[in-house]
Amino acid sequence: MTTKDHSGYLTGKLLIAAPGMGDPRFARTVLYMCGHDEFQAMGLVINQPMHALRFDALLRQLKIDVGETQVPDTPVLSGGPVEPERGFVLHSLDFVLPEETLVVTNDIGLSASTEMLLMMASKAPPKHCLLALGISSWGAGQIEYELEANAWLICEPDKALVFDQEFASKWDRAMDKIGVDPHRFSNTVGHA
Repeated sequence: MTTKDHSGYLTGKLLIAAPGMGDPRFARTVLYMCGHDEFQAMGLVINQPMHALRFDALLRQLKIDVGETQVPDTPVLSGGPVEPERGFVLHSLDFVLPEETLVVTNDIGLSASTEMLLMMASKAPPKHCLLALGISSWGAGQIEYELEANAWLICEPDKALVFDQEFASKWDRAMDKIGVDPHRFSNTVGHA
């Protein structure tokens, strides 16, 4: 299994909303970038659980029968403002749907199917996975413009930041990982 060459792009990186993020939908968010090229960018917010919706309740709403399987009590995340009714699963590559999984990096994929939901509810789910409703996307040049405007900071991912359920601390941990003190961050673009 190989991935595309994404050098120069943000695929597989984390974007951290800058302290002065102008869009309230993205305040204090951490996004995992699932795709980025010259035409578009897309990512999932990985730190905003939907407090009123859990995985088992979503399966019931979708009328997905998992039989007698004990469904894990996991949160459903708000992945972004685009297609908020569609589910996206960010997961380790120990389970891949050949025709449907987008291989993001050598160890993380993105799937959006009922089969992946069934796999998450099974006795052998992917080792690491997050379920989100909605996705975040940008057209050509949009994310680059937002980066130049200091709306986002870039961070290398690690399994804990991407997949753990310590959602309330992910933004602070990501900022700490890149050595940025949010109280001292400047939102102005510097020029040499």
